[in-house]
Parts: sequence; structure tokens; C-alpha cells
Amino acid sequence: MKVTKFLKSAVALAVGGMVATGAAQAADKVTVASLTFVSSSPLFIAYENGYFKDQDIDVEFKFFNAAQPVAVAVTAGDADFGVTAFTGGFFNLAGKGALKVVASQFFEKKGYDGSAILASNDAFAKGFDAPEKFPNHSYAMSQVGSSFHFMLGQVAQKAGFTLKDVSLKPLQKVPNMIAALKTNQVDSMIIVPHIAKPLAGAGAANIIGWVADYAEYQGGALFTSTDNAAEKSDVVQRFVKAYQKGVADYSEAFLKRDAEGKPVYGAKTDETLKIVHKYVYKDRPAEKAYVSIKNGALYFDPQARLDVDSIKSQLKWFQDNKLVDAKVSIDDFVDPRFVPSMN
Repeated sequence: MKVTKFLKSAVALAVGGMVATGAAQAADKVTVASLTFVSSSPLFIAYENGYFKDQDIDVEFKFFNAAQPVAVAVTAGDADFGVTAFTGGFFNLAGKGALKVVASQFFEKKGYDGSAILASNDAFAKGFDAPEKFPNHSYAMSQVGSSFHFMLGQVAQKAGFTLKDVSLKPLQKVPNMIAALKTNQVDSMIIVPHIAKPLAGAGAANIIGWVADYAEYQGGALFTSTDNAAEKSDVVQRFVKAYQKGVADYSEAFLKRDAEGKPVYGAKTDETLKIVHKYVYKDRPAEKAYVSIKNGALYFDPQARLDVDSIKSQLKWFQDNKLVDAKVSIDDFVDPRFVPSMN
């Protein structure tokens, strides 16, 4: 009897160990490509708060210094998901059937912090103090067809000048753009607020306008490969659910406004700042980094819904400027199965 009980216990322990091992191996491993910007914060929040683990997903991050390489990484299979701004490169890759947009990222929206238009100290001193004065000045951007290119195009359309009036300087990476502006090698650039405001506050550049005053639109997206969307739709759905929880926490922490439109911060803000600081401005003291993070919190739809009309409009701009193949259609790359559309 004792032997039988011992054997039963041993078998139970062995089976239990197999089940536990199986559960540990069940998590789907995915790699996520992004920039270490405040606009990537919902990913970091979802990771640190265990929302991906709750969905049995094991996440590894890969970080880049510009938007287009993020799309390339997902297309090449070096990453399973990407979060970044729309670019001409993204639309071209997506139009070839490589990528699927599954949720929204940030929005340029009036009443919330957004991308700032900056002038160098030298250019500002010589009278470049408003976006309408862009003609005959130079402009730093990462690449031709980048989101920086698109943003200047939107400002130009509203302010009454053309891109031909501006000397465009593709510098490949955001750090190169910042360095060129600070040393007066270029006259201007457009950049997210968590970079723009500290530059202006330190006297290294001058904010002369805001993109949202010239155009409101969905600036970026969460996307995956077409193969993942087709063959691993369950993983994509679970990833999106975790991401949406990260977006909800981000919105609660940074996007509340009072009756006068001023930011309202609370306990969730303090918790979330600690998380974001692990990834954004992590080399700065917390008190300084927290100010920049709060100042750089762009608007997100709380459910990460897609603004399909806005994406169509952006695609048309890139096509009109001969940066994206005219045959590319939004139906080629927007997958509506995972989040509801705003329109």
C-alpha cells in the first residue's frame, strides 16, 4: 500500500511538472520594434504591468532611431510587431502586401501636446519666427518620405508655401537632426514635444509653432506582418488586447483635462512615469525626465481605434508627391478585425 501510494504521488508530481513546464513553454515569443519616444509608452506600460504576460505573450524589444527602419524590421521578419509613425517607406512596403495595420498609435490633436516646429537660434535671430516664413530656409528630417517630410507638407499646405520653397536636409537619424539644429547647420526641424520643449527650455532652439494647428491626423500605428495577421491572428488579437490596456493606462495617466483644458495628474501618473522613465530619457534624473515625459504625452485614442479617413488622406499625400506607388490602396494594409474603426 505504501509503495502504491508512493508511486501515485510520484506520477502526480511528474504529471504536474509536465503541465507546469508546458504552461511555461506556452507563451508566444514576439519581438517588437519601436523608438524610445513617449509615443511608444503604451508598449512599455503594457510590458511592465504584465499585460502581455496575461495574454501568454513573451515580449522582447528592438529599438531604432528613425521610423522607416521599424517597418523594414517587421517586413524582414526581424520583428513581429512595430509601432511608429507612417512614412512613405511604410506605405510602399504595406502596398506590396508585407504589412498590416492593426491599431492606432498617436494623434496630432489640438488641445494636447504634439509635434513642435523649431527654428535654430541663428535663424530665429534673423527673423524666422513663424511657420509662414519657411521659404528660403533649410529643414532637417530623417529621410525623404519620412513622417517629418509629411508634417512639413501639411504645414506648407496650410501656411501658403510649397516644399520646393524649402531646402530639405535628410540626415537619417533623429540625433543627427537635433545636433544639426543646435549647431545652426540647419534652420529648422519638427520634432515630438518631449524633445522640442527641453531644447527650447535650454535655449538651444525656438518653438515657432505646432503641427496640430495646421493639421490634425492619426500619426502612427501598431502593425504586424501580413503572415502574422493571417497565420497567427490569435497571437495578434491577444497582443492588441494587451496594447489597448497599455493605451488605457497611458490615457488615464497623461491625457485627463480639466474644464479649461489643462492637464490633470493623479496617482496613476506617478506610477506610469516610473515605468516610462525606464525607456525614455532613462539616462536623466527622474525629476527632469518626468517633466519631459509629461510634456511629451501626445494624444491617443483610448481604445487605439483606427482613423481610416486620416490614413487615406496621408496615403494620398505621399502618392501625390510621388513617394508612394499610385496603385497602393488602404485596403492592401489596414486589417479591421482587431480594433473598431473611428469612421
